[in-house]
Amino acid sequence: MAVILAGTACAGVEKIGMTDGKLAPCPDSPNCVSTQSEEKRHAMKPLPYLQTREASREKILSILKDMKRTKIVKLTESYIHVECRTALLRFVDDVEFFLDGTTRVVHFRSASRVGYYDFGLNRRRMKRFSEKYLESLKN
Repeated sequence: MAVILAGTACAGVEKIGMTDGKLAPCPDSPNCVSTQSEEKRHAMKPLPYLQTREASREKILSILKDMKRTKIVKLTESYIHVECRTALLRFVDDVEFFLDGTTRVVHFRSASRVGYYDFGLNRRRMKRFSEKYLESLKN
């Protein structure tokens, strides 16, 4: 019985990180959004660079710093992975950013670690994030 439960607990963890310049694809469940997804239900638009990759990265980190229940897990020149905890049940969502120097855009992916339906939380989170980021272009 313990073996079955342990296997089930791990089954919800999605792949995190980069492979061949791409973020992991979204699972079939509706609790994920990605700027690299070709499926309409998961797709969002990438963000443009500010002046430079460094400026874009600093703006991302600044916005993340102001987000509640958010912890930076991995940080490189072109990749950021954060964990966001939901307010009520404290579920962990993985949010990743890839600053693509070739196309000069910021790709992102936000996905629930477990469960199937997130009531649109990941999409709302990344929509708010995108709005804050794009405000920088107006200043």
